[in-house]
Amino acid sequence: MRSVSSGRLHTTFEFGDLRVTSLRDGYVDMSPTLLRDEKGDVLDELPGAVPLVDGSLRLSVNAFLVTGPSGSVLVDTGASNALGSTTGSLLDALDEAGIDRASITDAAITHNHGDHVNGLIAPNGSESFPALERVWIGESDASVFDGRLAPVRERVVPITGEVAVNKHVTALPTPGHTHGHTVYEATSSTGRLLIWGDTVHVPSLQFTEPNVSWGFDGDEAQARAARNALLERLTRPGHFVAGAHLDSPGVGRVTRHGNGYALEYVAPSIA
Repeated sequence: MRSVSSGRLHTTFEFGDLRVTSLRDGYVDMSPTLLRDEKGDVLDELPGAVPLVDGSLRLSVNAFLVTGPSGSVLVDTGASNALGSTTGSLLDALDEAGIDRASITDAAITHNHGDHVNGLIAPNGSESFPALERVWIGESDASVFDGRLAPVRERVVPITGEVAVNKHVTALPTPGHTHGHTVYEATSSTGRLLIWGDTVHVPSLQFTEPNVSWGFDGDEAQARAARNALLERLTRPGHFVAGAHLDSPGVGRVTRHGNGYALEYVAPSIA
């Protein structure tokens, strides 16, 4: 896994016979009170290693395009104009990376929250990806395709179990954050990349302390179990992670560290 191009809004990695492009949609600022202990209570004290911006947690919002011999899969789509002016840069990121929106036929959505799915529709109300054929999402989250997202409803492919999106990308259900939360594993000639949505929100804390949960988790215990299982999976040789809320560009390796884990980014990150 090595970076071959980058700009303000994108970083492209060569990954064996695949290319993975991290696309920066922007960021959102969230309250630290969303971090919860194993009892579901707000953390008594935030570790000093967790950075705050004007008292808030700043979460990067990323999407990832996996391109290979069997086509391109866009994992998550950002927020479009649904969450304010700090997000909505996905289409600019694609332009910066030199990627034609019409080349994207498959969108794989990790879950139904707005900063992951609303980018299917551009701010002007048109479809962001004119050649889109399939929208993959966990079956339990598929009801989100109403209102602004109704134009793509007929192309939704509900995921009920492990399923191949194409020859290189496989959907793996990981319920907890939402009932339909799904991660996508990209397999190249040199390794595997696990692309997740809201498995980790605060990378400066939830790798070293993976039992810390998030206030918007639908089922905190289930989300915690999924996070621990995925982190352990990622310690295998040749495995990498890409995360929607890891510091942009959001791609790294996971190792065991004490009673938890550590993340090493493979390219310089920005929050």
